[in-house]
Amino acid sequence: MKLLLTSAGFRNKSIEDALVGLLGKPVAESHALYIPTAAHAMAMGPTFIYQLIRGLDTEAPLLNLDWKSVAVLELTALPTVGEQQWVPMVRDADVLLVDGGDTLYLHHWMRESGLADLFPSLTDTVYVGLSAGSVVMATSIWEKFVHWQPATGSHETLGVVDFSIFPHLNHKDMPAHATAVAEQWAAGLSVPGYAIDDETAIKVVDGDIEVVSEGDWKLYNP
Repeated sequence: MKLLLTSAGFRNKSIEDALVGLLGKPVAESHALYIPTAAHAMAMGPTFIYQLIRGLDTEAPLLNLDWKSVAVLELTALPTVGEQQWVPMVRDADVLLVDGGDTLYLHHWMRESGLADLFPSLTDTVYVGLSAGSVVMATSIWEKFVHWQPATGSHETLGVVDFSIFPHLNHKDMPAHATAVAEQWAAGLSVPGYAIDDETAIKVVDGDIEVVSEGDWKLYNP
């Protein structure tokens, strides 16, 4: 997969341009598959999902572009339906839009549903993460950002990329994401870590990493 790991979606033209470059064609010719699962583990999560689908969420937009088509894939439903019901939809999508919420809840359902097993074969698919949708692809989640706990007690994430992500850097409404807190997070890293604000994304193609930003970010090396 080609990855575009954002803190808050398509917040600026630089991130939108990076998306088009990864797609290799206009957004208006691209089929998107929206995955809202992570939000269900949050208070008001269903409300946030509704607002995003209606185009009312301007703080963290994912569906605000002129997609050719958009479908919704709810991971919690997949174990109860046959793979023939949803695997072709995933393979046919040009882009997976994976919303934010609780990272470990999303990780659990990516594994439980079987979606994560498909990732290695989706070589031409663009994966766009928003907040938790980005962090889940990294090596781990910081214990201070853990809310929902899996039965195993593990803080494991997918490890598709070999770095860690600290989203929403210096967000005005999130004191737990201030630079001083990011420094604490970075002090415990054993891999490189990117602290990114909502105007920043990390593009990863074939292991090559590029930061796309109209805002602030910092790379911390262990």
